[in-house]
This record gives sequence, structure tokens and C-alpha cells, in this order.
Amino acid sequence: MLDIGAAWAARARFISAAYGGPYHAARIIDFAEPVYDSGGSITTAGARVERECLAQVDAATQAMRAADGFADGDMRILIMADSLEGEITTDSRVEIVAGPHAGEWLVASVARDPFGAYWELRGRRGN
Repeated sequence: MLDIGAAWAARARFISAAYGGPYHAARIIDFAEPVYDSGGSITTAGARVERECLAQVDAATQAMRAADGFADGDMRILIMADSLEGEITTDSRVEIVAGPHAGEWLVASVARDPFGAYWELRGRRGN
């Protein structure tokens, strides 16, 4: 049976390599849980964990615009699923490494497409 997500990803990679986009190098950034002592003090801070992936930044969808918390400047970020190991949560951040939207983005919402080809995020410029 055809893996539609993988087939779509292969085409997206080919087009991005040939034309310099729309998918660009990116990282998902998370922080490991800190270690606490018996008194509740942090003994080891949560380490920064980076996972490489490919991302496309696009205009926010109508559904994103209608959602609570939407702000002008929020964008739709598509993460190619087969380029990333693990999950994405609203505690994650996305760093777009190259391309016109380079920089760090906060993740306001996370969804998956029906075929599993990409993660759909609502992102907001971070610091």
C-alpha cells in the first residue's frame, strides 16, 4: 500500500531542493525536565533538546484566525513529519534556520494532517 505521507514528503523535498523552498531547515526545541532534590530545589536545570526537521511557514488558516488567542502575525508552520523524530507540543519551540521566516517561533497550537505527512502548527515569533 502506498504511504501517502512519505510520497508527499519525497516530492516536497525534491521541490525544495530544486527551488530553494518552501521547506527550510529547522529545529524543534524542547527542554528536558529539571532534576529536583528532596527539598524541592532544582539541582540540574532542564537541558535544551534540539531535533532537526524541515519546515514551511505560511499564512494562518481561517480556523487558526477564529481560534481563541489568535494574534496578528501568527503564522501556519508545517513540519514535514518524516523529517522529525518524536512529538511536538505547545511547550515546544520552532527555530527556522534558513529562509525568509528564519528565527524562533512559539507554538500556540498543534495538529496532524489526516495522512500523517506533516505537523500543522500555529506559530508566533518568539525571542
